[in-house]
Parts: sequence; C-alpha cells; structure tokens
Amino acid sequence: MSAPIPQAEIRSIIRSHHGDDFVDDYEWLRDKEDPATLSYLEAENAYTDESTAHLEPLRQQIFDEIKARTLETDLSVPVRRGNWWYYARTVEGQQYSIRCRCPIDDVEDWNPPSLDAETAIAGEQVLLDSNVEADGHEFFSLGAFSVTDDGNLLAWSVDVQGDERYTIKVKDLRTGEVLPDEITATSGGATWSIGATHLFYTTVDEAWRPHKVWRHTLGTTGDDVLVFEEPDERFFVGVGRTQSDKYLVIGLSSKITSEVRVLEADDPEGEFRVVLPRRDGIEYSLEHAVISGEDVFLVLHNEDAINFELVSVPANDPTTRTVLIPGGDDVRLEDVDVFEGQLVLSYRRDALTRIGIMLIDERIPDGIGPLQEILFDEELFTCGVGANAEWVQPLIRVGVGSFITPASVYDYVVATGELILRKQAPVLGGYDPADYEQHRSWAIADDGVRVPVSVVCRKDTPRDGTAPALIYGYGSYEASMDPGMSIARLSLLDRGFVFSIAHVRGGGELGRHWYDDGKMLRKRNTFTDFIASARHLVDEGWTSPDRLIAEGGSAGGLLMGAIANLAPDAFAGIVASVPFVDNLTTILDPSLPLTVIEWDEWGNPLEDPEVYAYMKSYAPYENVGEHPYPAILAVTSLHDTRVLYVEPAKWVARLRATATGDAPILLKTEMHAGHGGVSGRYASWKERAWELAWIIETAGANKRK
Repeated sequence: MSAPIPQAEIRSIIRSHHGDDFVDDYEWLRDKEDPATLSYLEAENAYTDESTAHLEPLRQQIFDEIKARTLETDLSVPVRRGNWWYYARTVEGQQYSIRCRCPIDDVEDWNPPSLDAETAIAGEQVLLDSNVEADGHEFFSLGAFSVTDDGNLLAWSVDVQGDERYTIKVKDLRTGEVLPDEITATSGGATWSIGATHLFYTTVDEAWRPHKVWRHTLGTTGDDVLVFEEPDERFFVGVGRTQSDKYLVIGLSSKITSEVRVLEADDPEGEFRVVLPRRDGIEYSLEHAVISGEDVFLVLHNEDAINFELVSVPANDPTTRTVLIPGGDDVRLEDVDVFEGQLVLSYRRDALTRIGIMLIDERIPDGIGPLQEILFDEELFTCGVGANAEWVQPLIRVGVGSFITPASVYDYVVATGELILRKQAPVLGGYDPADYEQHRSWAIADDGVRVPVSVVCRKDTPRDGTAPALIYGYGSYEASMDPGMSIARLSLLDRGFVFSIAHVRGGGELGRHWYDDGKMLRKRNTFTDFIASARHLVDEGWTSPDRLIAEGGSAGGLLMGAIANLAPDAFAGIVASVPFVDNLTTILDPSLPLTVIEWDEWGNPLEDPEVYAYMKSYAPYENVGEHPYPAILAVTSLHDTRVLYVEPAKWVARLRATATGDAPILLKTEMHAGHGGVSGRYASWKERAWELAWIIETAGANKRK
C-alpha cells in the first residue's frame, strides 16, 4: 500500500520536471481541511450564484418541463429469479427508488406480471426503500443489492458521503430484521456464496484502489478472512459469480492486462485458482458454460486479436482452446452472457452496439450453433443485454433505444426469434418521435481520418447556421458514447438546439484501434477530432461558432480544457463537469487516487521524459494562455475521489488570472456530492436544469420555440 507523499516532496517532484522557476500559485487549494480552501470554494459558489441569479426563472421552467415529461410514479419491468419477480418502483415526490418483489403465481409462465404502479400489488414485499435509507443525509448512493439464492437474505451497501466508501448491511427478508453483520469502508459490492453462509466483498487502499477480497461468515463480527490481496498498484480487484452460479470469480484488471481466479461457489472456504496467468498486454474475461455435457469457460481475449475473439476452454484444462468467434478488424467483441441453452454476445460494428444469440445444444454439431444477430430498424440505436437472473430461461431480456425512441425493454424468444415489447419508457406531455430526426455524419480530422458524429434535432430545425447547438465528447478509456434519449435534452431540442456527440478517438466506437489512436502519445487526436467535429457542424450548416456549446465530464473534462486552449474561437461556451484539467500534476503523484493505474492510459511522466513533454504540451492547466476564452462553466464535487475538486478550482483561478476578454468563467462546487454529482432524482433534475439554463443563454437561445 502506498503511503501519501508529503506535499513538500510532491512540489519537489513537480519542480524537477517543470524547472526550478516553476511556481504554482494555486496549489494551496489542494488542502481540503484548510478553512481557507473551504472559504474560497464557498466564495466561488456565491459569485456563481450571483452571476447566474437572473437565470432562475429559466431554470425553474426547465425543471418543470423535465418533471412534467416524467412519469413520477412508475415501476420497472419485473425480473424473474427463484420464486419471485423483482422490480423497482418510484413514487411521486420521493427522490429514490423502492426495491420490491412479488411472488410468482405460475412457474410455467415466463411473462412478467402486468403491474400497476398506482395500485397495490398483491403479495408485494418491500425489500429496500432508499428514501428511508437516505433520510437525514444530504447525499445517498446505493452500491450492492444482492439477494441470496433462496431469497431469504439481502445484502446491500450505502455511501452517504460521496467518497465511494460503502457500508454493507444484511437483512433477513423473512422477518425484516437487520442483522448485526455490518461491514464498513468497503468498495461497494457484495457477493453471496451458495447456501448463503458467506459474503465476499472488497476494500480499497489509500489510493482508492480496490485491492483486497474478504470473506465474511454470516453471524460473526470482526473476524473476516482476507482471501486475496493484489500488491501491484496497476490492478483493480473485483469479486462476483458466474451466471451459472457455479463459480465465485475474482477478477483482476489493469488498463491493459487482466487475470481471473475461480472457486466453486458451494466451497466458499476453498482456494481460488488462476484460470489463465496474467501476461502483460493480454486482457480476458470469462463465463461458465456447459457444452456437450462438459464444463467449459467461454473466454473473450485479445491475444493476437486486437478486437478480441471468443474461445471455449475446458474448465479443468484452460490451455486447450476452441475458437468460437474469431477476431476481426470490423467487429469489436465486448461481452458474453451465458445460460444453459444459449450464449448472448455483445459486440460493436459500424460504431453501433449489436446483440447476437448462439444456441447451446448437444444435438447441434460441436454443441453450439451459429451466431444470429437481433436486428433493429433505426439508423442510430443503442442495444444491450438486460437483467437475466435465471440460468435456465426461454427468454432473453434486452434493451434498445435511440436519440428519439425512448428506452424500450424487450424479451427475445430464443425458440422463435420474436421480440416481445414489455415496456417503453413513458415520455409525457405529448411527445411525438415523429417531430425529431437523428443522423450519422462524418467529420474529417486533421490527419484525414473520418470521425463519426451523431446528430439529433427537431425536423423543423434550420440548416442555415442559425441554430444553437451542443456538442458532447468524452474520448478516453475505450468508453463509447452511444445514442440514447434524454428527457432533459428535449428542453434543448424544443428550443431549436441541435445536439451532437463527437465519437472521437480514445473512445471505443470503432474498435480497439480507435481507442489506441487516442491514448498515450496519440492523445492529441482526441482533441483535434473534437475540434474537427465542431467545425464540421458549422460547415454542414447546423450552427455557427457563436452559438455552439461544448460539454464533457471527467476525462471528457480534460477534453474540454484542451479544446479551450487549442480552439477557443470555435465555441461560444464550454461546460466542464468534474474535469480532469490538472492531469499532469495528478499523474506525477502516485499517492493520489487512480494515478498508478492511469499510467497505462496516459503514460508515466515520472519515468519517461517523452511522455512528460507530450502531456505538458496539452495539459489544460499548464497551457492556459493570454487570449480570449469562451464562456466556461466548471462543475465539481468536494468529495469526488476520482477527479479531485482542486483540479477545476486551480484551472478556473488560472484562467481568470491569465485569459483576456470578458467572457464569464464560473466554478460551481457541490459541497455534498461525489464524482457523479448530486444524488436523488429531483436534485439531479434541478442540477441539470441549472446547467441547461446556462447553456441556453450562452448559446443565445433564451426563447422557447
């Protein structure tokens, strides 16, 4: 475990790289316990409140629009497990969801019950009311929610600070009694053994890295057993179970390497064994299957397959491989779900998500059939595998939606290929998808690479450059920004906005090479791709620079900081949420949360002068210049453990001291929140309404159509 590096030593490290004449006038803001720091943040909040007070009527109007379009009393599609249908419901006026279940009336009927959120549900049992759990706390986050196989016990975890340190509790669902088994300072997850005798969980080190797996024996206190500890600071540790419930799984992963250990779930005090030993640069994940009567692991791996391939290996001899789906250049294999009679493959082609089914049946040659893709008929869409809790089931729950089609839940009938719509997320207020349109366009980057850009707007939006626009980007960690509907976004579209996503390099939309071309010493591609996408919107007649707002958060906030320096004239405003804008200082300090594991994403500037020089060339904080900037809104959270509040605080201070021009530069710090912002749906709506009001005014689109 790394001990925190003293601030004097950190400053010495920074000076050794920046030069002896380097002075960081705002590093003092890093001391979170200093009253002067808190006073500074409060003063910034007061300044932001004063500067935006005139937007309160617009903020309230947008909040009212979001609320009016949302079915506040609602429930999810029930998921079958054991003898129960499990679901969540929300109640008008309450911030958080309520987790419930009701008994299965007919074990032969796989159609979920038609539940009415407005009426009492026969046999309903409330498992956890998060509104009760959150009472008295300004922040609340539910982590684990795990019911034992027999349905008798619930393990759940909560974070009431925002720092992602969770407390696990256990309830007897037969009596409603909360048991004495309380476990503090965990990383959030909780996994039961078969028989519900033991509970597995993880804890974090000083750098907030999950690194230890513990075994808790139900009914005991203070004597939990350390099952596994990972000393390599590049690796995160997680624990779970295969979908078959036969194996407990410990997964270890860095940014480029992974390893999996398994243990029979009915032998919780046994020893975990390595399936495939870690090798630097090789990633893999697995699920258990039974093919032709034999236990096998279905392994997704990237050895000699940049976009991964799917292989089958005997559970007792994983060195022998049978290729099921070979790797390719055009398809990125992403995940596999396995059931008794079928496997479900999630993959990506042409910058869109896909789902395919392969039957598992000993009557089929080799025990497994060909891949059959589930087809959807929109130009842009996002699909994914939903909640499927049973190992033996004739239906596969999937979800699909788009920019204009609300999220829809289907059951796919494996035997016939039929898709049964179970629910489409309601949008109230007369919403008509026919009023809107979505497109895929392609921008040309500086090096000639085609960058996909997704666009949605009302059909009557002009193409003469007069429409206000919001362009969103992320571009890191191979994370893909896929099309999806947002009720809040309608408040922009109905005011004539064009909304777009720039699918820049560093993300995963076009496969692993797309990610590799936007990381390490090719990171600048992320920024130039975004700028090219923004200029493409202008060239296509969607908007103009004085009406275009850019938005991104976390690593996407780094993107915002970089494009503010590189192309300030391309945007009227920039929203940077929990932005990673002092990234060079952070990456130089291995004691900070996430730093060591991040070296495989950004490079290690402590050891490689080329990496240091390259990062310094684009780091937002270091490159603030004496030129006009667009209006900037930086939003952060005091208790964020992933991107510390000090980064945007320093960035805004330096922008104010250095930038020319008179565009407003604002900092808003949530004093009771974490990386994901405020908690509670109404609080989240108010927060988004606050941001949208700023976006609307900055784009010059104050009047609704």
